Amino acid sequence: MHHHHHHHHMSSSDEQPRPRRRNQDRQHPNQNRPVLGRTERDRNRRQFGQNFLRDRKTIARIAETAELRPDLPVLEAGPGEGLLTRELADRARQVTSYEIDPRLAKSLREKLSGHPNIEVVNADFLTAEPPPEPFAFVGAIPYGITSAIVDWCLEAPTIETATMVTQLEFARKRTGDYGRWSRLTVMTWPLFEWEFVEKVDRRLFKPVPKVDSAIMRLRRRAEPLLEGAALERYESMVELCFTGVGGNIQASLLRKYPRRRVEAALDHAGVGGGAVVAYVRPEQWLRLFERLDQKNEPRLE
Repeated sequence: MHHHHHHHHMSSSDEQPRPRRRNQDRQHPNQNRPVLGRTERDRNRRQFGQNFLRDRKTIARIAETAELRPDLPVLEAGPGEGLLTRELADRARQVTSYEIDPRLAKSLREKLSGHPNIEVVNADFLTAEPPPEPFAFVGAIPYGITSAIVDWCLEAPTIETATMVTQLEFARKRTGDYGRWSRLTVMTWPLFEWEFVEKVDRRLFKPVPKVDSAIMRLRRRAEPLLEGAALERYESMVELCFTGVGGNIQASLLRKYPRRRVEAALDHAGVGGGAVVAYVRPEQWLRLFERLDQKNEPRLE
């Protein structure tokens, strides 16, 4: 199972609206850096940033979190030594596992050859096409591409759940565990529920990385809370507030909506006008939108 060694702090680019970030994230950060005087195994580990998770209990917990069914195919990124891959194959119809390191992919194929429902693909997961049918994603992913994988999952039309092992800080930041919410989580809340499952101690990985990890899960809602044009209007309301022009949430909203409606909406959602956007919970954003978005009145652009 992959994990990235180095601790990259969350950069502000992490909070950019999704489409703009896609390309720069697609390349693995240290793909082609030459390393001299190292054994090939060492070099590969440095290149692909692998820390293997061997703890059976945690592996079973990840598979449980994915809520698999015998009819559901699974896409896995970063199978590492294949322990989780096996566990998934016992619970799902088919597991297609993407391993970017050619040497690892080869040894995995040999190791897992007794499982007819596992396919190991030696390729970068980010180049995979989502299956046309409902599926689940599971992966312990290198930190440098966590955001790109989250984007891939959010954009996959048939995905049901995405269960990930990420750095602890990333999981907490994305699931509101700090009591603050990121723009991406708020934006996608009408379609996806983001959940923090549990912390994974760094000492359970070999070699031991510098920081703890966590299991987090994205789950597509059976019924979207908003869709179509309403979802687009919701996203632009959230965008308006997160760009922070105006200084606080009330000032931002007043740039687009009439004062009386803004005050009524803040009141309805239980949000103070001076609130910092990050501390507004997703449910409160939805309540704000409910009150602000009155299609039956002439819209004030």
